[in-house]
Amino acid sequence: MNIRDNWRILFLAVLVVLSGVALFGPTGGDSGGGNESVAVSTDPTNLEYGLELSGGTRLRAQLDGMTAENVGFGPNDTREIRRTVADELGLRPVDVTVRPSGPNSGTVEVFSENVTQQEFRRALEAAGADTSSVEIRSGVTEQTMETARGVLDRRINQGGLTGGGATVVRSATGENFLVIEVPNANRSEVLDIIGEPGRVQVVAEYPVQTDNGTEYESQAILTQGDFTQISPARQGEEGQPPFVQVTLTESAAERYVEVMNENGFTTEGVGQCRWRQNPDDPGWCLYTVVDGEITYAASMGDDLAPILRPDENGDVAFYSSPTFLMQTTNFSEAQELKLNLESGALPTTLDIQSELFLAPSLAQKFKPLALITGLVAWLVVSGVVFYRYRELKVAVPMLLTAMAEVWLLLGFAVAVGLALDLSHIAGFIAVIGTGVDDLIIIADEILQRGEIKTGRVFKNRFRKAFWVIGAAAATTIIAMSPLAVLSLGDLQGFAIVTIVGVLIGVLITRPAYGDVLRNLLLEDV
Repeated sequence: MNIRDNWRILFLAVLVVLSGVALFGPTGGDSGGGNESVAVSTDPTNLEYGLELSGGTRLRAQLDGMTAENVGFGPNDTREIRRTVADELGLRPVDVTVRPSGPNSGTVEVFSENVTQQEFRRALEAAGADTSSVEIRSGVTEQTMETARGVLDRRINQGGLTGGGATVVRSATGENFLVIEVPNANRSEVLDIIGEPGRVQVVAEYPVQTDNGTEYESQAILTQGDFTQISPARQGEEGQPPFVQVTLTESAAERYVEVMNENGFTTEGVGQCRWRQNPDDPGWCLYTVVDGEITYAASMGDDLAPILRPDENGDVAFYSSPTFLMQTTNFSEAQELKLNLESGALPTTLDIQSELFLAPSLAQKFKPLALITGLVAWLVVSGVVFYRYRELKVAVPMLLTAMAEVWLLLGFAVAVGLALDLSHIAGFIAVIGTGVDDLIIIADEILQRGEIKTGRVFKNRFRKAFWVIGAAAATTIIAMSPLAVLSLGDLQGFAIVTIVGVLIGVLITRPAYGDVLRNLLLEDV
């Protein structure tokens, strides 16, 4: 075989081999370490399956909140508006977001389900904002939705529920929803991971002497963005609570040292947290606060305090290694703390609108049915092709080429980590139909116009046929593109598989089939 004239066939063969390696070769994943259990799959392939083919949970949710748009305020007023709106509505500052969108206007969001539009407007007016053009609606902004989607994705994948994820879907009425899908997990497992905002703070509480006696002040000194490294949760040694070791950023370390030294934590406050014994007179306490609730109260330790104090030269040893322990009451809380620190916090709580649980035993039945459906489609197409041409040297390469397209699509699915659902299987079947249709156009153009005597004649006829299938492919891609881009659930998966299948056909398999047909038809010329 002339390599220069048949490089397309060789290229297709190489891709088929690579797809086989991707489908059945070793995944190269971690074999599992520590005490973590590793699930062993009985599937001989490396394919991943979505909810409909593996079972699991699908939740549709909105974010609790309210948005005011076209709020008039100056570029230096964002902090004051945030604080005043939070005070007026009885919320924490973290539950209010102010985003400037112009030199004298912007958007204000409140993350609460218990605020009315009238209360929100009055709070904005109390903050001195211009509300003459304000539009208030339920729901949050697209930026907040995208932030929540990213947090949920990280939580699902870091929380051991692999293969799942969250997407933002727009309804026909223009509302945005979060759709969370997690294969092989029930509702309670999913909600344990995503059910709470997961806001983590380190809060310092300390006594202050005033004219009225001793009063207590509290100050949030660390949040999720202040950590550069979070170690795995660990059981404490005998008599010690579980903990998560964290490393601070440079700016967070400076703030931490400043607060600890200025408020007596490194001197008279060492070992002086009495919160559990006397909540009204707690002393010097460092609280680990998750979603507004104190999960652990700790004293400044004897080993940490000395490295926080400046030495004779004013140097602080803590800056060279800004690491300390965040402790919890039990190991499960430590694991949850680590997850929240790594994945980040949801802007607000999730309002679950609908839910679906598909039992894995039922989902497993869909796999052989999907395979049988694909085989039946291929066999029916094979019968039509044989009936039409009655020549094995034309029909067999055509059917093998169609199988190669599906094989390459499966390799693509493994390469990009596409979790196959029934919508993707429908796309595979559509690719078989459109692919064979294009191959029939090529064969008809070449065979139905008289005897082929030279390679130039074959080339001219193939070029004409290829222009026809190229135009048809472009039409299909254009028609499917909106479905692939818009978040329309299962339709998106169908469109993506169809577009990729059409591209594989036009760029790889159709030219290779032309080379095969040329070799077979011109072998006696």
